[in-house]
Amino acid sequence: MPNTKLRRLRRWGATSVAVALGATALAACGSSDDSEGEGKAESGPVSLTYWSWTPGMDKVADLWNEGPGRKDRVTVTVKKQASGDTLVTKILTAHKARKGPDLVQAEYQALPTLVSNDALADIAGEVDGVKDKFAEGVWQGTTLGSDAVYAIPQDSGPMMFYYRADLFKKYGLEVPTTWEQFADTARALKKKSPGTDLTTFSANDSGLFAGLAQQAGAKWWTTEGQKWKVAIDDAPTRRVADFWGGLVKEGAIDNQPMYTPAWNKALNTGKQIAWVSAVWAPGTLTTAAPDTKGKWAMAPLPQWSGGENVTGSWGGSSTAVTTDSRHKAAAAKFASWLNTDPEALTALAKEGGIYPAATTAQTSDAFTEPPAYFANQPDFYTRAADIAKTTAPSAWGPNVNVAYTTFKDAFASAAKNKSDFGAALRTMQDDTVADLEKQGFEVAE
Repeated sequence: MPNTKLRRLRRWGATSVAVALGATALAACGSSDDSEGEGKAESGPVSLTYWSWTPGMDKVADLWNEGPGRKDRVTVTVKKQASGDTLVTKILTAHKARKGPDLVQAEYQALPTLVSNDALADIAGEVDGVKDKFAEGVWQGTTLGSDAVYAIPQDSGPMMFYYRADLFKKYGLEVPTTWEQFADTARALKKKSPGTDLTTFSANDSGLFAGLAQQAGAKWWTTEGQKWKVAIDDAPTRRVADFWGGLVKEGAIDNQPMYTPAWNKALNTGKQIAWVSAVWAPGTLTTAAPDTKGKWAMAPLPQWSGGENVTGSWGGSSTAVTTDSRHKAAAAKFASWLNTDPEALTALAKEGGIYPAATTAQTSDAFTEPPAYFANQPDFYTRAADIAKTTAPSAWGPNVNVAYTTFKDAFASAAKNKSDFGAALRTMQDDTVADLEKQGFEVAE
């Protein structure tokens, strides 16, 4: 059964969250425990529809259809979708009409929005024995801090530190293990090569800052009684904001956005020699800095205190069963198979190019060889798997999109002007709270 508190929270907000995403306002509707047949064995044949944006997902589903699915007479059809807010809006619109699919791929930060609108079923009773296959911090992202399970983790984005090994050697730099050392490294590089930056602070991808705050211990959305509590300007996040703001203000690092031609050129020519990113970074670097292939190395994210061992997450998604599905038990069985079965996980890595959330798959045959771009680091995926196990838990709320949009505006301005990042953080906090209240959610002080 779903956690009572979250059921109430989502019912109170069910008519408003979709408005923030641009969808038609939704009427409150029954939760997953009101659906007929949940928790009962399915009597086939059963046809399920899965909305996903992962490349090659149809080929992975075919493995199910030809194997376990054939035995159980359960067929899964994949419908390719866009990702991000576009998909969330489409799910909510379909749910209003009671025409949603059986399964959806959902980013972790989208889960509270979908749960608040009663679009996802609690499948806790259908997935016994699955939890132990995932890092605790990743699994918590699908439970929203309750005894319910709203999705099965699919892929994850543990954060890491990437650096030009050759240029670190040239400039006599040590790989930083703490953020204090990171700042000292940035300053030392500036003294040795004034035209070179260790890295840049970028405000055009909110997930980077959110992951850094997560590593520091931030919990931006929690519940207090029957109310949402927003703590985007909590002490851990202020620490992160002040740290990066200070480096930008003193000119120790660059202040330009990522993913631009100028950023690509800086990486490709050695004008920027490091990047705080996630496990998927090799793919981006292959395109952004093709001339530096084989010159980079990966290390764990710097820590706030010596001896700590924790990372944040940037990216990742899950497989959820919708409340509109008439075959929830069968859908939950497929979601579990998709994200825990060795053959399925190998296919996901091969066909979809994803880094699976299941810890057992992170050292499977699909990851015995390093990414081609990191051929000089044969233990790339072994180290990545160890880092992934240290992922801190996240805490998302029903209006992540508003917080992210405000971050891009406020922090982009602060970075460009080298002004107070703390003020930008307070703007992010205030706008997020104001939006929740405007939608009709009760917010704790």
